[in-house]
Amino acid sequence: MATTVTHGMRVRLRTGRIRLLGAAALLLMAAIAAPGGSAAAAEPPWSDGPAADRISVAGGRFTDGHGREVVLRGFNVSGEVKLAENGGLPFADTADARKSAQTMRGLTGANSVRFLLSWAHAEPEPGKVDEEYLRKATEQIRAFLDAGIRIYPDFHQDLYSRHLFDQDSWYSGDGAPEWVVKAGGYPKESCGICVHWGQNITQNPAVQDATRDFWKNRALQTSAGTVRIQDAFLATAEKTMAYLAGRLTADEFARVVGFDPYNEPYAGRYDSGQSSRAWEKDMLWPFYEKFRARMDAAGWADKPAFVEPNLFWNSNIDFQRQEGGLLDGGAIGSRYVFNTHFYDQKAISGVFMPGKAQDGQYATDFAAVRDRASALGTTAVVSEYGHPLTGFTSDKAPTVVKGLYQALDSRLSGATWWSKAAASGPVLSANQWQWDLYNGRHHEAMNGNPDKILTAGDAWNDEDLSAVRLDDTGAAVLRQDARLLDRLYPSAVAGRTLAFTFEDRSRDGSTTLNWDRVPSSLPGVARLVGSGRYGMLVWRQNGTTEAPTELHLPRDFDPATTTVVSDLGTVTGPPAYTAHGHTADHPVATAAESGGTDARRLLLSAPPGAGTLHYALVADGTAAPSAELRAAAQRELSAWAQAAGFPN
Repeated sequence: MATTVTHGMRVRLRTGRIRLLGAAALLLMAAIAAPGGSAAAAEPPWSDGPAADRISVAGGRFTDGHGREVVLRGFNVSGEVKLAENGGLPFADTADARKSAQTMRGLTGANSVRFLLSWAHAEPEPGKVDEEYLRKATEQIRAFLDAGIRIYPDFHQDLYSRHLFDQDSWYSGDGAPEWVVKAGGYPKESCGICVHWGQNITQNPAVQDATRDFWKNRALQTSAGTVRIQDAFLATAEKTMAYLAGRLTADEFARVVGFDPYNEPYAGRYDSGQSSRAWEKDMLWPFYEKFRARMDAAGWADKPAFVEPNLFWNSNIDFQRQEGGLLDGGAIGSRYVFNTHFYDQKAISGVFMPGKAQDGQYATDFAAVRDRASALGTTAVVSEYGHPLTGFTSDKAPTVVKGLYQALDSRLSGATWWSKAAASGPVLSANQWQWDLYNGRHHEAMNGNPDKILTAGDAWNDEDLSAVRLDDTGAAVLRQDARLLDRLYPSAVAGRTLAFTFEDRSRDGSTTLNWDRVPSSLPGVARLVGSGRYGMLVWRQNGTTEAPTELHLPRDFDPATTTVVSDLGTVTGPPAYTAHGHTADHPVATAAESGGTDARRLLLSAPPGAGTLHYALVADGTAAPSAELRAAAQRELSAWAQAAGFPN
């Protein structure tokens, strides 16, 4: 039913100055709340705002100001920072940043980005920070904050610096400024026989020596006098953080989650007799402690540092893996987040994994991430993952990326989820690599070579992983199956997530991938789900918050036919969220995501009751289930949840 809310009525609802709206207004609110009603017509939930925006780490989870467990999902913005064409910024201008933020939110429901920054552009001369660069970066960051997307910046580097590489080189890097490289006097770069750019990390002597010098904090003679490399980086990072804290409003800064100090750290060269584990303890962790102090000094004391271990700690190729994972860090606690990457190098190689990814393929790899975070007394984020979308292994991308998301959602394979759901574990926060608005439309002079203009893919070392591109009309469109990227996920849980799964029914060519099938022991649930997508969330209420549990609803989950079966109630076509004070009018309802896009979320409001076990099945409505079928599914799920052995 179409309804109209006048400006005056919105003001009255927002301010609460008029408590009794009159018969006409009550009828209007009822229309808005009717099944299938427009979430956009209703006022935002009372729980939105500064408390929801404020993210910290508590109890081994990301939590918001309401005490809800939060999952961060989104993309890296973006590999464009590695290029020179836009001056080390993700976007040519703020307008492109706003366009990207709105389309990302609308097309995928992303609620976070890892926002890349460039040391080379932030400090083009020793000791001199380029405030114009920081101003432009701040405006582009603000574009995402305004769209309701949280961010955590990352001073990015790969292969240490582009300035190590000759104009005619096969490869390029990013990170350190030119003045650092010139003062370092490094040998001519050469990777030898390399089939992938990443081999430069361990085979290119220039990259190895320069990286080692960073960790050793080598003293360089520069135009500004003697400068120690790591000290210069830390000083620029502090100035950058202070600039952001000073230029963003308090509400904007609340949506900045933390800072990633250094992308994919590696020793460069180990000292004689030094192990990778010892290097993490003696060199990497002291650097993070220094960075943490700089965060505190810059006004970021209440935000965690997103610290990465040795990049090879979780390689899935045995001869590449190195001992690590911050094993000697002790309980690092709430001021740090265990931050790691995962790429299936076997699949990317085309040699070590000849076929496609299968159900449960990455469960063990991501269980290791959960276990390391737990041992460190903090939470985890997988801040990079993905698979090439062109090239000779690109045919694996649909199954690899589906498998990665499956492992982020749960420790379990689809085949075992229903029978072992109590072992599902926490849902991991993650940011996919990458979101590059200019994919396939670059104009990058590789290593400054005007005769080597790169336009294809990501325009960097033959990579092509962007989830988005611009079509011929200039509109942003997804390059991967929308069912894969626009996912149901629990963005805020009023308690502790015990189990979650989402069967996205994404496709590998013309084949629909069905990995998580409802067992025959739940016939009503199986009938209700049919061949459609569905998600299942189980959580235990903490009793300390009145705020609702929220799940992002994929864009093409029709609000009129989406079915929810929960202990809180059953409904097809959930109504729009309305409330009297903090009391929801409907326990199962929908609302627009914050940020002014047409993205939507499901809100589940439970009555007070610490320790209560709750569940919710969300299906995209392949059929119109009767009230009797919903009731049968509810009985089955209630019995299943009670018998599953979920911890108290």
